[in-house]
Amino acid sequence: MKKTLQISSLTLVFLFSMFIQAHPTEVPSKKTKTYVLVQSAWLGAWQLQQVAQTLETAGHTVITPVASHGSDKTLAGDITMETYVNQLLAILDSQQEKVVLVGHSFNGITVSRVAELRPKKIDRLVYLTAFLLPNGASFYDAVQGVPDSKAVENFFLSEDQTQAFVKEEAMQNAFAHDIPAEAFNQAKAYIVPEPATPLGYKLEVTDAVFGKIPKYYIECTEDRAIPIASQRGMYEGKVKKVFTLNSSHTPNFSQPDKLAFILLDVIRK
Repeated sequence: MKKTLQISSLTLVFLFSMFIQAHPTEVPSKKTKTYVLVQSAWLGAWQLQQVAQTLETAGHTVITPVASHGSDKTLAGDITMETYVNQLLAILDSQQEKVVLVGHSFNGITVSRVAELRPKKIDRLVYLTAFLLPNGASFYDAVQGVPDSKAVENFFLSEDQTQAFVKEEAMQNAFAHDIPAEAFNQAKAYIVPEPATPLGYKLEVTDAVFGKIPKYYIECTEDRAIPIASQRGMYEGKVKKVFTLNSSHTPNFSQPDKLAFILLDVIRK
């Protein structure tokens, strides 16, 4: 689990072809968008490849940043929230048009901070079973007292406190119980330690800026990492629309096309 490997498109297709269901091709939108998809903790851009492919087939551009995840070999101890935020700011600043910024899981916190700093670059802000937190809250704050989270129950830090893990034997149940065990086991080689420092970052957002950006939430009702009650407690009264998937914490694996079609639907709202 502690090694970082580079994954090819062919390998990813092999890993997930056994459970990805075929869907009719989405008709390209007349107005194209750029989606910036920010992966969840412990994974990388590879986790979003099938989703990205569907969005691109529909005529859109997809960018998937990966600092210290996937093939990026930046040491976990060198990563702070500022690292993530600066990477995303550079991406947004390079775009001529506003983007659809999507944060999965922990990186809901990251996209919130980025949106506060670049509100004019954000067309829509989407949280995929993600932490939608108030000003001053951190990941550690958010998970205190969360009941029935298999991720929280099995969470631990390295001895030097620089890396965060979920116990290996609990990972599939926590994050992806609705995909075949064989596929998950093959994907384990690409799971990396999560940098610990950003988990303690206290979010800095304001009602005047962040509060005015259109927000959407994709809830996952079978999520065992961020249980549905916790998701609803975070987004209630804060978003324009909620979309629902009956999936685990990783619909990008179990229902990638359904997830992609929701992201396409978001830009029609």
